Amino acid sequence: MRCCSPHDSRCPHFGGNPQAVYAFFLRWSGRGLPERLAGRLRGRLRIRAGRGELPTAGCIDSQTVKAAETVGAAVCGYDGGKKTKGQKRHIAVDTLGLLLCVMVTAASVQDRDGAHPLLARLRERCSTIALVWADGGYAGRLVCWARDVLGLAVAIVKRSDDVRGFVVLPRRWVVERTFAWLSRYRRLVRVYERRPDHHEALIWWATVHQMARRLARELSGGPPHGRWSDPPPLPALSSPDRRGKVLELLAAQPWRAWRGAELAAILGIENVNSFRVQLSQWSHQGHINKIGPALYGPVPANA
Repeated sequence: MRCCSPHDSRCPHFGGNPQAVYAFFLRWSGRGLPERLAGRLRGRLRIRAGRGELPTAGCIDSQTVKAAETVGAAVCGYDGGKKTKGQKRHIAVDTLGLLLCVMVTAASVQDRDGAHPLLARLRERCSTIALVWADGGYAGRLVCWARDVLGLAVAIVKRSDDVRGFVVLPRRWVVERTFAWLSRYRRLVRVYERRPDHHEALIWWATVHQMARRLARELSGGPPHGRWSDPPPLPALSSPDRRGKVLELLAAQPWRAWRGAELAAILGIENVNSFRVQLSQWSHQGHINKIGPALYGPVPANA
């Protein structure tokens, strides 16, 4: 039994109310909050990469995604090329693969037809864009329309007929990598939303999460994240006491959040519960930083 109204934010059960979470999703997405957050994060990432804050070139492409049973037939379509029934994501990214614009349509919409409103939205929100790369599916009247109406130069990157098998094409691989980034999120593997604008909002929220993690990793001085690579080697521990060894481990990989069980396994400690109590005491004393539940890291330099 709840202690108060399910819409009262003072209620301790407020965070577990699905209606309240959905209300925040509608409110923030309706105000364009995830898109503005992504824009600010994109500018900081571009500056750290040695680029200008505002992009001048980009790449567009589309991806067909299957729709779940919850999605109505009015917003779905059949992609004859991919033989898939669902929706299609049309996105525009910069040269780093960071999302600039997204639009969700039925899968039956052709790439050229979906590119018209996508490029118009891109011109409206990114006025500095002057060049856009695209594949052969966008060739034709779209190139002339973008040049005459929007002032955008659309360069078609075609696949050579003499090449067989998989070939990484220049410029086009950037947007394909962005699709791979988005596919890592469980909610984006398939379309579950009944409204296309809600699916667009989820894409923006996934982009904000991906950009925030990338920016935090770069600010902490951590190495680039390799999904399939081996973890970096552990340092040689020279401290004679247990606390000194823990500090050496935390300082060697400052971007990482260490669990108490992981530290205990490295140090060869069998009684994990007592070691966790010791870690909690060290965090209260200011020797280490408690990031979250049973998660520890080094004390920040500016602390």
